[in-house]
Amino acid sequence: MGRQLVPLTLDNLPDLPARCRACVFWELDPVRARDAEQSGRTADEKEAWISAVLLEWGSCGRIVRVDDRAVGHVLYAPPAYIPRSAVFPTSPVAPDAVQLMTAWISPDYRGQGLGRVIVQTVAKDLMLRGFRAIEVFADARGQEAACLLPAGHLLAVGFKTVRNHPVNPRMRLELRSVLSWKADVEHALDRLLGAAQQPSLRPS
Repeated sequence: MGRQLVPLTLDNLPDLPARCRACVFWELDPVRARDAEQSGRTADEKEAWISAVLLEWGSCGRIVRVDDRAVGHVLYAPPAYIPRSAVFPTSPVAPDAVQLMTAWISPDYRGQGLGRVIVQTVAKDLMLRGFRAIEVFADARGQEAACLLPAGHLLAVGFKTVRNHPVNPRMRLELRSVLSWKADVEHALDRLLGAAQQPSLRPS
């Protein structure tokens, strides 16, 4: 089985699931996101956001391919590029961290260690850019909310709560710890990334 994690670009943006290509939950503030949805411009706004981040900051995601088939993805960026992050009660993300926006693996490919590969690839990329951690706004309600990863799964793979909240705690994973993980976390990581639904446009 050939596995590749390739940087997200405008050329391979169509490899994302259709709903993800048109989701701007993180990329726009709630008012602009609602306006984009009502006018049918979400796909254009998504493309514009990715283009801007690529030009100003660099790679902001990875697409997972198995035997040349896209089976998953992850998106991440500094919070300055993520307007939605400012509305969370546990904001802001620490200045030495990058925000994990969303991640997803196709159900047919979960349980194969792809989750561990994704997180390690992102960690290596961010360490080379001088960051120390990944932070994420989690869902503490035990639900599979759109664009939010469950807090329980994040805890299971090494994230720690840095600011508690009954609904959306902010959690952190130190990058150096990612690169020393043992194989026994692979299943937990696949559960974590599999728990993120293909996102829909809705407020937190």
